[in-house]
Amino acid sequence: MNELDAARVFQALGDATRRDMVERLTEAPMSVSALAAPYDMTLTAVGQHLAILEAAGLVTTEKQGRVRVCKADARGLAVLQAWLSDRRSPMEQRLDRLGDILGED
Repeated sequence: MNELDAARVFQALGDATRRDMVERLTEAPMSVSALAAPYDMTLTAVGQHLAILEAAGLVTTEKQGRVRVCKADARGLAVLQAWLSDRRSPMEQRLDRLGDILGED
């Protein structure tokens, strides 16, 4: 896993609107206009958010006729899962050592 990928995913999810978009797309694919409906922003702004989400591997878009359809993409979440997993083991080892130290009398 590339650290740059993890940084992109964290950066993409750092915005509340983008987190909400990903959450809504995990329920069902939808058109860009349907995705944009609840937000007080232009379609251009929604497109910019989608470009960031696509670059992070969290969303894919595809042209279907005259409509662009957005879908959630698990690749970005897999990057986060791997990043967390890589850090969990050393943290757990430190906590185990702390438990050993605290258990000593």
